[in-house]
Amino acid sequence: MATLTVPDPIPSPAEDAEKLRKAFQGWGTDEKAVIAILAHRDAAQREQIRLAYEELYKENLITRLESELSGHFERAVYRWIFDPVEREAIMANVALKKNVDYQVIIEIACVNSPKELLAVKQTYHARYKHSLEEDVASNTIGDFRKLLVALVSTYRYDGEETNTGLAKSEAKILHDVIEQKIFNDDEVIRILSTRSKAQLTATFNCYKDEYGSITKALAGESPNEFALALRIAIRCITSPKKYFAKVLRHGVDSGADEDALTRVIVMHAEKDLKEIKEMFHKRTNAALGHAVAKVTSGDYKSFLLALIGD
Repeated sequence: MATLTVPDPIPSPAEDAEKLRKAFQGWGTDEKAVIAILAHRDAAQREQIRLAYEELYKENLITRLESELSGHFERAVYRWIFDPVEREAIMANVALKKNVDYQVIIEIACVNSPKELLAVKQTYHARYKHSLEEDVASNTIGDFRKLLVALVSTYRYDGEETNTGLAKSEAKILHDVIEQKIFNDDEVIRILSTRSKAQLTATFNCYKDEYGSITKALAGESPNEFALALRIAIRCITSPKKYFAKVLRHGVDSGADEDALTRVIVMHAEKDLKEIKEMFHKRTNAALGHAVAKVTSGDYKSFLLALIGD
């Protein structure tokens, strides 16, 4: 369930555009007005505001926001203003710059349904004139290239049917290569990137029954980075809400990993952040809003808290 709150009745897009225009004028920006409007409108409403603003003032709202805001607040608002599919395409592109953030690519590839991932890839293609697969391959090497290209290229079966015999045999394949620490085995990548989420859940359950937790096996005593990437993929496929609650926990425990906090809160406020909040509370015995407020400040803090619903 979403944490986004929208007023009732909702002002017209033209009214919101006018209030935003006023917030940009005079000495300095009225950031509180920007938050009061944009942090309380859903994707369709934000799109209507963008169109109304451009029609009224012959100016691109996103470009204006970039010039008016700064720092983590500006980056959070920039990501929020787009609809979810375009946002993920942009975040994938950003993740592939300089030091590749493979975690973001894995999240996009493994959390989305096949249709959602296809929509992100189509939007990416239209926006950047390259395929996501092409850019992932161009910006990665070795085992990470094999894994990430396979994950973003897949179009999984999305039904609930599973094959118990297959789950048992593939659990054994995974166990054998993980026990030998051959994490980059082609069979591992094949299984993770082609099987349906339901089938993979059955496989990991068989693995647990026979050998123990697969994610703990991948952690090992001295886990390598590729094994950690496999763990992220498995968690995103089998229990994404629990995974994102953990990302938020690390985000506040580290003194504020703003990229992680922004990514999870912005991407999930319209979707399932309420459940992620509940898992966060269960794991930490602290309210997400309270934890975020302790490690952030200013307009950035106010914006995140508005999306969280606090």
